[in-house]
Amino acid sequence: MFISVVTVNAQEETKIVSKYDPYALFAPNFYATGGTISRAATGEPNVGYWQNKADYQITATLNDVTNKISGSVIITYKNNSPHALPFLWLQLDQNLFNKESRGQARMPLNSRSRYGDSKSSFNGGYNITAVKLVTEKTAADYIITDTRMQIRLPKAVKPGGDVVKIKIDYSFELPEYGADRCGILKTENGNIFAVAQWYPRMCVFDDVEGWNTLPYLGPSEFYLEYGDFDINITAPASHIVVCSGELLNEAEVLTPVQQSRLAQARKSNQTVMIRTAEEVKAPASRPAKTTLTWHYKMTNARDVAWASSKSFIWDAAKMNLPSGKASLAMSVYPAESNGQKAWSRATEYTKGSIENYSKRWYEYPYPCAVNVATNVGGMEYPGIVFCGYKATTGGLFGVTDHEFGHTWFPMIVGSNERKYGWMDEGFNTFINTLAEEDFNKGEYKGEKQNMEVMTQYMFGDKTEPVLSTPDAMKEANIGIALYFKPGYGLTLLRNEILGPARFDYAFREYIKRWAFKHPTPTDFFRTMDNVAGENLGWFWKGWFVQNYKFNQAITGVTYDNKKPEDGAIVAIANLEQMALPVNISYETKSGKKGTLKLPVEVWNNTNTWKVKLPTTEEVIKVELDAEKVFPDVDFSNNVWKGN
Repeated sequence: MFISVVTVNAQEETKIVSKYDPYALFAPNFYATGGTISRAATGEPNVGYWQNKADYQITATLNDVTNKISGSVIITYKNNSPHALPFLWLQLDQNLFNKESRGQARMPLNSRSRYGDSKSSFNGGYNITAVKLVTEKTAADYIITDTRMQIRLPKAVKPGGDVVKIKIDYSFELPEYGADRCGILKTENGNIFAVAQWYPRMCVFDDVEGWNTLPYLGPSEFYLEYGDFDINITAPASHIVVCSGELLNEAEVLTPVQQSRLAQARKSNQTVMIRTAEEVKAPASRPAKTTLTWHYKMTNARDVAWASSKSFIWDAAKMNLPSGKASLAMSVYPAESNGQKAWSRATEYTKGSIENYSKRWYEYPYPCAVNVATNVGGMEYPGIVFCGYKATTGGLFGVTDHEFGHTWFPMIVGSNERKYGWMDEGFNTFINTLAEEDFNKGEYKGEKQNMEVMTQYMFGDKTEPVLSTPDAMKEANIGIALYFKPGYGLTLLRNEILGPARFDYAFREYIKRWAFKHPTPTDFFRTMDNVAGENLGWFWKGWFVQNYKFNQAITGVTYDNKKPEDGAIVAIANLEQMALPVNISYETKSGKKGTLKLPVEVWNNTNTWKVKLPTTEEVIKVELDAEKVFPDVDFSNNVWKGN
């Protein structure tokens, strides 16, 4: 829709074309339906909300010569839904690395991209040797389709709490470059194995789509059920194995010296060395055995991952949580990553990040947090993250803070990353911007973004809406649509629309409501609306659902009754389809300066607006958004200067 706007300033008349249609933005039907028995109109879980549960008992063995991982998993699946389940769906994410996978087929020719090296001869994926129904003591009827497995049951899992147990024996070769999720880093003292997507996992069955069976193609991440984990990992005795959760058998896998140092670290706010760089090559730093089995436990988590290497330097420190409880921050890294400008501060960064987010948003729920130096640039799992081994100073703090920020999104708030990557990456990017200011009195606080540049980045001709499935998004747009734009959108909402107090209260309520549950975008939108007391449908629609551009302009400045002493009148226009509040700055002939703020409602039913400044003399300058906090696609029409 095009509407002509005649504008007048003190010197001349100018004709401006506006694309703005108020109804398209402020139409009252943003929420097409009301609440349901499972999800309330308030944005919270309703009285009928249900969620299934998957517990995992996993045993695995690492062969550090062949890079092969052999394992067995017993899955106890509880059906809390009101539906009988005649079959089950599982995810087999390692099948992405099979040459015949859909993800490999869609990878750009001769390009490493995010998926691996298309020139490599590597042909991975699961080798499933047995699938059994434990209770029935029979082999299961199953089919495998790409990265998914369907198990067809002889009798349905009944609704309301019925349980089924399945056992799967499997093996796979760990890829060197595993789609930025897992991998093998070669170091001078031995390989570092970063192991993830390493066991068959249940697909989510929910009240939104039933079985969520989108294939794993690489760009989209994960959507997982919560449950408890019992993990036994057998590796060469020369290795240190770190994993999500709590180590249960320290005496069997650590030396007495390491046990003593670990006990000291649990009481220390300063980093304590558990295994020093000098000890890495010392045989006495490991028990004198061929192999060791590490026993870990993790409760109420959606996933687990681990890392293993004989090259690990290891340090740790206590994390202090708001409730008075303590957790343990740990880092493991090779000699190549050692040093005060590098990974020797990784535990300090981990501790600072988690303590900060626990205080700001929701308490960290896990007994440990492990930061692992790998060839994975940055990837998050509950209680453990993989970060680039070459990262230093601000770069290492940034990746550490980002990956552990994912503890809150999506590890605590378990959104569907397969479909809505922005609900974890964008939310996390937003909280990271606050952490930059919080850590060590702003040691790594970045410079203010150049909004003129960033606006062109966010609204270029080839950009896509935030509310797009990552797999169907151009890879070049992932950084914009999943990370920066939703993150900056929340910053705008916090600073310019709701204010920090209202926003923070609503955001904390969203986390509390949906901790260890499965929210949708609508649940987030409704929660923020209801708790903050604002109808923000226009903002959700313009910024997240659509890709509306924003352009406010000053179209003229005149004087009431043509007398400066009666006050100046500023005429403004909204030229693109997005609308935001108006920030006006002005300066008078005598040098007096002032500001005026208008709510977004001035654009409810018009694309032009006039406002009178509280002045009694000539105005020499008027400017919209002088601080450049809004994503205006054309700042050149934001300034008016008098004769």
